Amino acid sequence: MSQEEEILRDNIRQLIKHVKQKRIDEEQEVRNSLKTLMRLELKQMLTEEAMPDQDPAPNKSTGINVLADLLKKIIPIQKDDFRQMTTDPEQRKSFRSHIIKAIQDTLTAVDASTDAPAAGLAEDLDIDIVDDTDEDKFIDIRTPQEKEAEEGPEEPADPREEFGQGLEDLDATGRNMAFNTFKKVEKNIIDSYDLLDNPEDQELFYDYLIANTKLYFDKFEDQLAINVEEPTNQAYEDAKAQEAEETTVAAPETTEEPGDLGGDLFEINLD
Repeated sequence: MSQEEEILRDNIRQLIKHVKQKRIDEEQEVRNSLKTLMRLELKQMLTEEAMPDQDPAPNKSTGINVLADLLKKIIPIQKDDFRQMTTDPEQRKSFRSHIIKAIQDTLTAVDASTDAPAAGLAEDLDIDIVDDTDEDKFIDIRTPQEKEAEEGPEEPADPREEFGQGLEDLDATGRNMAFNTFKKVEKNIIDSYDLLDNPEDQELFYDYLIANTKLYFDKFEDQLAINVEEPTNQAYEDAKAQEAEETTVAAPETTEEPGDLGGDLFEINLD
């Protein structure tokens, strides 16, 4: 090997050492910055926990105050179930539509049961005495067993299909998930709404519950967005550029250098 080749090889080794050392220094700088940031965040969290809890001032509307307490109970449940549906966005679209419709139907039913308790009874007692045909006079004396033997057993209706009436064109998986989710939150919604007797409170509760349910679903959908550009920083971009440069310059003798840090991840120790 000539002296010139030896000098060239030595220069290449020195260059590689310099590039690796620079990368190590930059990674250490990033580590130190992250450790400092996390310590500051931890200190802030501990300071906030040590301070007495200061709840925000209540709203002027009782209906909104009651709704705020309700949302704290039901939104986390809806979020967890919503985020399970990742196969097809149509599942989540169906889920949110069924939940919103179920809320509307439930509160409408509560209003109907409290505003006009005698209406249903009057309808039940409305006997038609005008039609005097023989068919209307027929009295079925068969026992339930005889009816089942002649007509066959009646198949029980799927409550999930009744739950999705009016939304049959939407995804069935989303409907089924919404059915289970709503069973978890239905009593909370009814109990909260049942506290309110003032019509203005009831109206605000109803309107804001629907609006907030939709807004939270929008937020959850944004969080599940797939085509989000991965965040990066300058230190990472510089390291990747140096790695590419090193691959171009490296000679066979570089195998003598221990430990290639090119693709390694580093751990953050907060101790």
